[in-house]
Amino acid sequence: MSIEGKIALVTGATRGIGKAIAAELSAQGAIVVGTATSESGAASIKNALVAAGNTGTGIVLNVSDSESIKKAYDFITENYEAPSIVVNNAGITKDNIMLRMKDEEWDDVINTNLTSIYRVTKAALRAMTKARWGRIINISSVVGAMGNAGQANYAAAKAGLHGASKSLALELASRRITVNVIAPGIIESPMSEQSFPPDLVKKLVPMQRTGTPEEVADLVSFLASDKAGYISGQVISIDGAMT
Repeated sequence: MSIEGKIALVTGATRGIGKAIAAELSAQGAIVVGTATSESGAASIKNALVAAGNTGTGIVLNVSDSESIKKAYDFITENYEAPSIVVNNAGITKDNIMLRMKDEEWDDVINTNLTSIYRVTKAALRAMTKARWGRIINISSVVGAMGNAGQANYAAAKAGLHGASKSLALELASRRITVNVIAPGIIESPMSEQSFPPDLVKKLVPMQRTGTPEEVADLVSFLASDKAGYISGQVISIDGAMT
């Protein structure tokens, strides 16, 4: 079974890694529904998919709001069918050292980066279980394994994501549903260019370069395919040997 014609939900698909994932899954024949936090973002996702000849679309979704998630799944099911590929990519950062971290900075990052995975994934499980096929791919970070000063909230969310994904993989294995985590290192983006100048990249990354969103998307595409049908419960780093 290939992903041709499969419904793929990709959260946080307006730019960077999420945008590349949506494009790659589309290129492999999946019908992609990408999410954004604004109408303009959803429109940009839809335009990119239409330009690529994909019949999917972009929708607005607040991954930290249960009602928003329900509306999104209702829309997808009514207009397509239940997603059999779910890529949890949406996330935020609110960096601060713990001594100065505010409660809302902790809570917002945990809710958006970890609790949302529970809500978004759970909403897809009944249909996947009935179909006895599914792919859940969670985008994490090397920070989940390494930690990072000023990012205790983000690191906690990503480390929690690793544990939750491994547990869910065990629950779903008999139903031919795989659950895996991808942990990128420093990936090309306007933000990373500001935070990690070339000299610093050479010090931090043994391969002495940043990764590309497309390299992450290629790994997502592989994990979504039948070729990865025996891979589950794994945290796969894509970081130029940082870890």
